[in-house]
Amino acid sequence: MSSKISADYPFESHYADVKGSKLHYIESGEGEPILFLHGIPTWSYLWRNVIPSLSHLGRCIAPDLIGMGYSDKPEIDYTVFDHIAYIDAFIEKLGLKNITIVMHGWGSLIGFDYAMRHPKNIKGLVFLEAHIRPVVEKEMVSLPVQERSATLKIDESTKDLIMNTDYYVSKSLPMGTMKKLPEDILSAYKKPFAQAGSGKPVWQYLQDLPLGDKKTAVLDLITNYSKKLEQSELPKLMLYAMPGFNVSIETVMWAQEYFSNLTLVEIEDTLHYAMESEPEKIADAIADWYLTL
Repeated sequence: MSSKISADYPFESHYADVKGSKLHYIESGEGEPILFLHGIPTWSYLWRNVIPSLSHLGRCIAPDLIGMGYSDKPEIDYTVFDHIAYIDAFIEKLGLKNITIVMHGWGSLIGFDYAMRHPKNIKGLVFLEAHIRPVVEKEMVSLPVQERSATLKIDESTKDLIMNTDYYVSKSLPMGTMKKLPEDILSAYKKPFAQAGSGKPVWQYLQDLPLGDKKTAVLDLITNYSKKLEQSELPKLMLYAMPGFNVSIETVMWAQEYFSNLTLVEIEDTLHYAMESEPEKIADAIADWYLTL
């Protein structure tokens, strides 16, 4: 049975002063922190149907990355290293201890890097469609990502559209979901891109996304934390979408071989944005695993 998908975002907005900007976040529940990190081009809205089923387990907190959602949009480059710095400061500002990090897509770079630098402050790691190993060859890029790259022209000719409109959200989100997104849900994802220049974080992400064609600082970052993850005994829950999008079955098998203390859970009939089709399955898998920690 498919999960009930609601477009509602029934959370009070909170703001933390971080590095001279306001970082928007939502929270629900009490206890040890469960920190939800979205990817790009989404925001905390991604977790709206997951958090309510988990808030009895702890203090569920979902920030909007800097420049995304309702967070401020300062004049910065929006590299992943900027996102890392802001989330580091956010965690410190809120005084979060013994954190379980739940991460999706590009948010996994931020979460994995933090966890491998602060393993004593981590209770466990949950990840879906995550960047768990470096893409060093074009052949390692999943077929859906290759097809998206071919379909969406990401170059100087579309830079203006990506930077100043909701073009990328409108095109990429439907590609990452199994069923057609209702217009009210798609509109909620488009909303943060209403102002000119609001797509700068998306453009930077597309420049940084590893496609196996060049060596970059982002690739070094992933290589570094991936090696540490292989040695880490922290509890790990890998949710993998099937047929999936970013993460191939080869990557799932790689994780099974190289990661210790790993639980694998398949979320069937989903692509990249599994939260938009099976939020209850995701929440149930997290809850079952969390209760074993």
